Amino acid sequence: MILAAGRGERLRPLTDTTPKPLLEVGGKPIIQWQIEALARAGFSRMVINVSWLAQQFIDTLSDGHAFGVDILWSLEHPTPLETAGGIAHAKHLFADAPIVIVSGDLWHAFDYQTLLPIIDHLKTKKRGAHLVMVENPDYHLSGDFLFGEGKLHPATPDNLKRYPKLTFGNIGVYTPELFAALDPNQPRKLAPLLSGWIDEGIVSAERFDGLWRNIGTVEELNDVRQKVFAQK
Repeated sequence: MILAAGRGERLRPLTDTTPKPLLEVGGKPIIQWQIEALARAGFSRMVINVSWLAQQFIDTLSDGHAFGVDILWSLEHPTPLETAGGIAHAKHLFADAPIVIVSGDLWHAFDYQTLLPIIDHLKTKKRGAHLVMVENPDYHLSGDFLFGEGKLHPATPDNLKRYPKLTFGNIGVYTPELFAALDPNQPRKLAPLLSGWIDEGIVSAERFDGLWRNIGTVEELNDVRQKVFAQK
């Protein structure tokens, strides 16, 4: 699943007329880079949730066949349902297998094929998740979750002394059961759910130190565009 329903407030006025994931980098929409990277890793069935300027996504990407994939659309109207709410709204489109869920506004060099063993492992679990963590960016130096020894840890006083906090890279694998009881029409954030699952001890993690950017501002968009052209 690719999350693409957000309004992109910090990128206004660009996002007043174009959804953030459809802004172009290197001659194609940001989200297309994600679709192509997932397709190279062998993922052929994708759910994309949309809300703001939803028809633009459908007109641009259609059924996904141009990229060698099948795209299923999950429309959220009149307003987006937050991250967890959007996932719950689309859960009827999921197969009964672990789901890779990523944000549609990422620019990174992460290889999605490395998640295939994680998916196989989670197939044996009823409840479980795996998150890709990254170094804390300048705009989020406090990080999100305590990482160490290949997993995420509850924020207890002892753990706060023992493990560093890293930032969730908005790339993860989840078992469908985690979202089964959520109201499909109720806005809900993902972060509190993640904290609860970490407390349960059911979240593994890895650290990715390669190129990773969450494009949230005009400055970040321009920086990524410069990096693309510098590589050519």
